[in-house]
Amino acid sequence: MQYVQFGNTGLTVSKLCLGCMSFGDAAKEGHDWAMDLESSRPFFRQALEAGINFFDTANAYSGRSSEEFTGKLLKEMANRDEIVIATKGFFRWRQAPNTGGLSAKALIHAVDDSLRRLGTDYIDLYQIHRLDPNTPMEEIVETLDAIVRSGKVRYVGASSMYAWQFQKMLHLAESAGLRQFISMQNYVNLLYREEEREMLPLCADRKIAVMPWSPLARGKLTRPWDSSTERSESDLVGKALYARTQENDRQIVEAVEAVAKQRGLPMAQIALAWVLQKPEVTSPIIGATKAKHIDDAVAALDLHLTEDEIKQLEAPYQPHPVMGLFAMPPAELKVTVRP
Repeated sequence: MQYVQFGNTGLTVSKLCLGCMSFGDAAKEGHDWAMDLESSRPFFRQALEAGINFFDTANAYSGRSSEEFTGKLLKEMANRDEIVIATKGFFRWRQAPNTGGLSAKALIHAVDDSLRRLGTDYIDLYQIHRLDPNTPMEEIVETLDAIVRSGKVRYVGASSMYAWQFQKMLHLAESAGLRQFISMQNYVNLLYREEEREMLPLCADRKIAVMPWSPLARGKLTRPWDSSTERSESDLVGKALYARTQENDRQIVEAVEAVAKQRGLPMAQIALAWVLQKPEVTSPIIGATKAKHIDDAVAALDLHLTEDEIKQLEAPYQPHPVMGLFAMPPAELKVTVRP
């Protein structure tokens, strides 16, 4: 395993981060393909044995059971001081006032709940899952600073938003002498490269760690275009992501397939190697529902793509609609108050 410094900090993380969305109780508002505790256990063992020390979850995954699984299995298998646990908060945990968003009340409650579910005294990296338009940015950065000072969280990060919004929050925190965001968890892969325009250069300039989610485009970059899986058929988020760009996305997937055939390697290794070779990327988040998913990710660390191969992979890409606030439908911020 390769290890890197996490942005402008002394924190050391593996160059791969295991995403834990796949692990949780599917019956608790989860995905149909989420795995129960016993089915999840081998993946944590495999990741740890491969040298992965970085694990990312969220309070929104599988009705919050993903945090429970992650905390329990890591406590069984790893030394707490060696691993880095990241989680996120923003989405509602119940349809009632103050049960979501990034207000001081909601954020502090969400952190306490995540600590309890994870079964740990502190969270290494706490990230705002989305930007809350109903809470002033000043309140968000002040609350995150207070949470770090309380000892419940070591570092704070952010996830998908527009670059100008991230820059504004960085400026607010810096000018007030508050704890800075050290990471950005954004959407970067061969099918969506719009982050290359502003967000990635901003992160490079500010020495902010980049940990892309869905670097394999929810599996679309790992198999021929016309093939499908049980997950892809039931993944409503994935269908919404790619509905408007299918013609261009097909060309990109075919380019990945062509390079993979030339190399005699799985498509997943080619697509992930492209992400790993981007100088701004620190540690992409990989998902796993089969052992080979982790095997391919680890193998991609040692795969160097040539300039010609990178050009071949990138050539078909056409500009895509920008998704700075991806997956934050307005309904998430509305509350139906029951009498």
